[in-house]
Amino acid sequence: MTTALRLAAATPLPQHRLALRFADGFEATVSIADLLRIKALASLRDPAVFAKAKLSREPHGCAIEWPGGADLAADNLRNLAVEQSGGIGHERIIEWMYQHGLTQQAAADAIGVSRRMLNYYLSAAKPIPKTVWLACLGWAAQQAA
Repeated sequence: MTTALRLAAATPLPQHRLALRFADGFEATVSIADLLRIKALASLRDPAVFAKAKLSREPHGCAIEWPGGADLAADNLRNLAVEQSGGIGHERIIEWMYQHGLTQQAAADAIGVSRRMLNYYLSAAKPIPKTVWLACLGWAAQQAA
């Protein structure tokens, strides 16, 4: 797991928000309020339970966990943080590749980037420029035509 997808610290805040610091230094505050409709996370609606958030022990920093078994993976939290701040989360490209049955090389060729650069985007090691996401959408539109 890259340092971009590993948590170094997590602090629960009021209104179902989390202050997060990732191992690569990226910091963000995310709201998980919309996720609380998921049955597995329903216990977190209780502020007392939500306040007991802690980093997972094994492997360190890969998730936040709560008593009772609720947890959220670090990669999903990173994606949420980027998306809530107006960026393009790495999971968008992963989903785009999956929807179109693309290998990493085919995806890189489709949007005109190197496979190495695509891997930086997929691992959240580098932010995804809007032009790259627009290339993904444009490619998908051409395939549908």
